[in-house]
Amino acid sequence: MNWQDYGFAELTTKQLYQLLKTRVDIFVVEQNCPYPELDGKDCLSDTRHLLATDEQGSVLAYARVLAPGVSYSDASIGRVLVVEAARNQGLAFELMQRAIAIARRQWPQTAIQIGAQAHLQGFYQGLGFVTESAVYLEDGIPHVDMRLAAMD
Repeated sequence: MNWQDYGFAELTTKQLYQLLKTRVDIFVVEQNCPYPELDGKDCLSDTRHLLATDEQGSVLAYARVLAPGVSYSDASIGRVLVVEAARNQGLAFELMQRAIAIARRQWPQTAIQIGAQAHLQGFYQGLGFVTESAVYLEDGIPHVDMRLAAMD
């Protein structure tokens, strides 16, 4: 498995296509949730794209790390995914640890906020996130806002 952390301009056309296709396959098709996947945040200069790929370059896991002020007042991590064939192998935990490390390196003085699917609340709590909202619907899926405190 290969881990890569890219800015938008560093992605090849093939990598960009693969990560966008994977996001649509999971968030729009698998979760049956039609929504505007391309939101303009991917190409911002501070956005980081974390990819795990297999030896053939196929995306196995992905997360998008956003600067403070883009989605929340703090840094944020979103579009977190692991493809079906790679699930239940601990990859999501490693993905999030790496995404947190990127956010901490890029913006060391800020907390990290996420809009987590409610059924994954326990997973994110295991990484140190604290629930900060009641359950709400986002694109028809129950979510909660969660936050990981800034480093001291």
